[in-house]
Amino acid sequence: MRSPLPAPRRRSFLAMTGVSAAAFAVGTGHAAAEENAGGKVPADPFALGVASGDPLPDGVVLWTRLAPVPLAPDGHGGMPLRPYTVQYEVAEDEKFTRVVKRGQATATPELAHSVHAEVHGLRPGREYFYRFRAGSELSPVGRTKTAPDPKAMPSGLRFASASCAAWYHGHFTAYEHMAKEDLDLVFFLGDYIYEYGITQTNMWREGVPLPGPEHAVEIQTLEQHRLRYALFKADHNLQAAHANAPWIFTTDDHEVQNNYADEWSETGIPPADFMRRRAVAYRAFYENLPLRSVMRPEGPDLALYRRYRWGRLAQIDMLDNRQYRDVYPAGAVIDNSPERHDPRRTILGARQEKWLYDGLGKSDATWNLLGTGVVMAQIDRDTGAGELYSNDMWDGFPANRDRLWSAFARHKIANPVVLSGDIHRHVAADLKADWKDPGSRTIGTELVTGSIGSDGDGGETDSLAPIWLGNPHVKLYNARRGYVSCTLTPDRLTSEYKTVAYVRQPGAPVSTAARFVTEAGRPGLNREV
Repeated sequence: MRSPLPAPRRRSFLAMTGVSAAAFAVGTGHAAAEENAGGKVPADPFALGVASGDPLPDGVVLWTRLAPVPLAPDGHGGMPLRPYTVQYEVAEDEKFTRVVKRGQATATPELAHSVHAEVHGLRPGREYFYRFRAGSELSPVGRTKTAPDPKAMPSGLRFASASCAAWYHGHFTAYEHMAKEDLDLVFFLGDYIYEYGITQTNMWREGVPLPGPEHAVEIQTLEQHRLRYALFKADHNLQAAHANAPWIFTTDDHEVQNNYADEWSETGIPPADFMRRRAVAYRAFYENLPLRSVMRPEGPDLALYRRYRWGRLAQIDMLDNRQYRDVYPAGAVIDNSPERHDPRRTILGARQEKWLYDGLGKSDATWNLLGTGVVMAQIDRDTGAGELYSNDMWDGFPANRDRLWSAFARHKIANPVVLSGDIHRHVAADLKADWKDPGSRTIGTELVTGSIGSDGDGGETDSLAPIWLGNPHVKLYNARRGYVSCTLTPDRLTSEYKTVAYVRQPGAPVSTAARFVTEAGRPGLNREV
């Protein structure tokens, strides 16, 4: 269970990471008067693109980061170490003839010259376009959408889910195709970056030079994290996907370190030292993504789990399955130990569990979407008579999953749909009331998105297929790279598993590996393709 080691106070962690509390008050759409000067802005400061996220009925958060030299070794993107004023515009048309909002924010060196402009006063359920200006430099144009009015029943929600984008394993071709879809939302379900050193051994992305020696080691410092985000975000396909629609995020493990659990590190880093590492990782996560100021980290703590509404069509609960989870039973990732079944074990933590169940109890939405970084369905990994489970997934916390199932039943939750990632494979699964009885009632649907680039080209199948398909509630297993594209209406959820045949080289076409329909009021997957 959780270590009793007390967490350092926020003030000490701010000192450890080299940022003052005052620095966190800027860069959120409210420029501090004393920091409005800045001087001449270097040419081409928008090399990392633009993004939007966290859509509400009256607004969104707009993001950019000034970085004319994204891979400058000091992690500051080629920017002088002083604040700069950045202006933004929001318009109803792509040519900005109907501008509806203007404002400014301060990009500070303490936050790597990132901007998180929280725009309010927009109309619900509308498409908008936005751009930034720093000095005489103008950013690319982004497209975003606001959420519908909470009382409205929208005709649909078009969204994609994605995860696991190891830049060095392949080109982001899946993002290229995602950027061409008419989406309302993108759910990113973890592993936006990877912490591993990038060397000739794991550099599978062809036609691209090996990045500098500063990327050859596992990242630990704030500067290293900033450089890793810059390397990934300089990809033009990722930038296009961000500019196409607002994104909503959760993390998995590689934003910090593989398989971490709260303050526990698989490489044996002492908890106090690991929490310092987590603090800088979360700070870089915040700096580089369109997150609101309420989600900014306080030392090693990131306010990540969050609830959204898409009118009365959908309630969306984005979960955090890393910061509060209990450690692996006896340190084993794969087992079936008695400790795995401890009724006190939790992947969410007591406070997040209460928040989730209370929110489900108040939901009146037709659909209830839950975003989580790891697979929720039970997957027995022993193809014989025995049982083995991955403690990295929800299988490591069956009591927590049972409590969630009880909340579904207690609150008569309509149409639960779980969106997850992590495993680098496309999987579609029915969620069963009793995992040991294949004929038991189906209570929900899980859509597991494959990776954007992690593990290279992949294939239609691989050596893990017998494990997954040996579980009768699993309806699809595909080992290609890609994403899941969905259309949600009051009557049905249509999910399309998009794949690309290769990623080591650019330019692969996209195809649909499978299409499923889930009807409202009838949980489960009905395959069409």
